[in-house]
Amino acid sequence: MAGQPLAARRTLVRASLAGAAWLTAAGPVAGHGEVPATPPDAGALLLGWTFPPLPTLAILGALIWWGFAVRRVNAAHPANPVPRRRSVAFALGMAAVAWALLSGIERYDTSLFSVHMVQHLLLTMVAPPLLALAAPITLLLRVASPATRHRWLLPVLHSRVVRVLAFPVVAWVIFATVMWASHFTPLFDAALEDPLVHDLEHALYLGAGLLFWWPALAVDPAPWRMRHPVRAMYVFLQMPQNTFLAVVLLGATSVLYPHYATLERPWPPTAFEDQQLAAGIMWLVGDAIFLAAILGILWSWMQAERRDTERNDRRADGELAAIRVRERALADRLASEREEGQSSAGASR
Repeated sequence: MAGQPLAARRTLVRASLAGAAWLTAAGPVAGHGEVPATPPDAGALLLGWTFPPLPTLAILGALIWWGFAVRRVNAAHPANPVPRRRSVAFALGMAAVAWALLSGIERYDTSLFSVHMVQHLLLTMVAPPLLALAAPITLLLRVASPATRHRWLLPVLHSRVVRVLAFPVVAWVIFATVMWASHFTPLFDAALEDPLVHDLEHALYLGAGLLFWWPALAVDPAPWRMRHPVRAMYVFLQMPQNTFLAVVLLGATSVLYPHYATLERPWPPTAFEDQQLAAGIMWLVGDAIFLAAILGILWSWMQAERRDTERNDRRADGELAAIRVRERALADRLASEREEGQSSAGASR
């Protein structure tokens, strides 16, 4: 019996030594995964997919629900189906989320700040506007039963919390705060070192993006509505803060994040060069996306003005036609009265 504790200790020591040897052979390790042996290329970023359970199931579940909801609404309302462009936008939005979280981008995000920046842009400026254009709230309201719609969905949409979060100024500030706080607080390094914090950071980016783009694109019903010029200004004002954030990163004279500064990577670029590349991506790509969104809003404004003009023209044409009908009826009545008067005068003679 006395030899059993000694044997157990020996087994534990052997296991510890084996684990240490495995870690040593594994090479440099990032916050949650090994540093890839080769630098990223187009093939690795586009084809190097993995399928972690949580994001994979979430994306598949969203796509399955969308297909079910569209079929159900189209079957119930064949004269007013879900526009195909909305399904395309939803599929593209989920593809952007999948590319950010499941592709080779996810493999390199803790090794290269520039790849991490691409991931952030996908989750804040690519996927959210595409999902907003798909109008998921409208589809949810249409597919739900009247009881569910009136008991649950509409009260949530009209609740005080949603009204506060969806208020454009609040949504704008939340988006900007998330961008600055995530890059200039310990959250950034914590996300690189802890997989759970990294996942929470992804959810924060996607949530802030959806909240910002919801009133900007105004496809879904919302507690607050902005006119087209105000929406264009709302998006335009994000450009200076995005540019300034990128300039701050670009102007740094040293590596800002200890994770990247201390990471042993056997291939270029250096951590400092990578940080400058990430800043350039944020500046150029981010501002380009905002500019494209502004142009899209202005085009939507022109289309709305054209529809209003056509509607007003049709209304004016209808009113003019009604006036002419009344004038014709009045003329016919006057002519009839004149004939009757002439007939009466002839009979009296």
